[in-house]
Amino acid sequence: MWRGVMPAVTTKFDADGALDLDEMARCFALQMDAGCDGLIVAGSLGEGPMLSQDERIAVLKVAQDAAAGRPVLMTVCEPSTWAARAMAEKAARAGASGLMIVPSPIYHTNDAETEASLRAIAEAGDLPVMIYSNRVAYRVDVTPQIMENLADDERFVAIKESSDDIRRTTEIFNRLGDRYDVFTGVDNLAYEALAVGAVGWVAGLVVAFPRETVAVYRLMMQGRHAEALAIYRWFRPLLDLDVSTYLVQNIKLAEMLAIQSNDRVRAPRQPLSGERRTRAEDIINQAIAERPSLPDLQDRAA
Repeated sequence: MWRGVMPAVTTKFDADGALDLDEMARCFALQMDAGCDGLIVAGSLGEGPMLSQDERIAVLKVAQDAAAGRPVLMTVCEPSTWAARAMAEKAARAGASGLMIVPSPIYHTNDAETEASLRAIAEAGDLPVMIYSNRVAYRVDVTPQIMENLADDERFVAIKESSDDIRRTTEIFNRLGDRYDVFTGVDNLAYEALAVGAVGWVAGLVVAFPRETVAVYRLMMQGRHAEALAIYRWFRPLLDLDVSTYLVQNIKLAEMLAIQSNDRVRAPRQPLSGERRTRAEDIINQAIAERPSLPDLQDRAA
């Protein structure tokens, strides 16, 4: 039911640390203007665990206005299933198009606990669900076996595949066919995942470089792989910034330099400084200086 580029948008703060709703509206609109297919709020990149549930709903509403009818998903990532169910219910009441559910980031569940928790959260929200499988960041592997077990519940419609092993995408298709819409969730494996059948990209660097991200995706869907690869090779140093403990700071710095936003984060995070900041700025500024011309996509729409 979902396809395309779905930015995992950042959450913007003002100088006092409160939500900056106006800046989020501006930044989200840039994603939509570039041709993105929806938005995902309050994820890892959106600093969701640093936000109250009410703040997450406020961000959702800004995204809904910007998306103008395109899907907006709420990320559910809570320590307890009880809190996750409450968040899912609030998102449903606020009109979210769906949920992206992360297993508990605090208690690392076994397979039976993972399955039970995902089912309970989906039941509470009663919305379409994208399962976020990220064993690297969250230390819980939502395996193809768990995905198969959950396939009897029609609310589970998609997978954000972030295992960091490109073989997993093919394993999902081999085991489950087209039961789930498979999205790549690792920026610097996006070309590879799209090449083996992923139908969407939950993207990070898209928030600073939306048109390039959309171009790679649409070219891949049109079978114009060589053109997509040329852009992707330019993009790779930037995409590597997403695969880092400092992905939030890296990508907000990219937004500051590429779309004139800011790099404010919520504590305990702090903006990049010293050599780490210099290194990231060099990568971003070089990419901006060497930005490729993008091919015409209008005559062969994805």
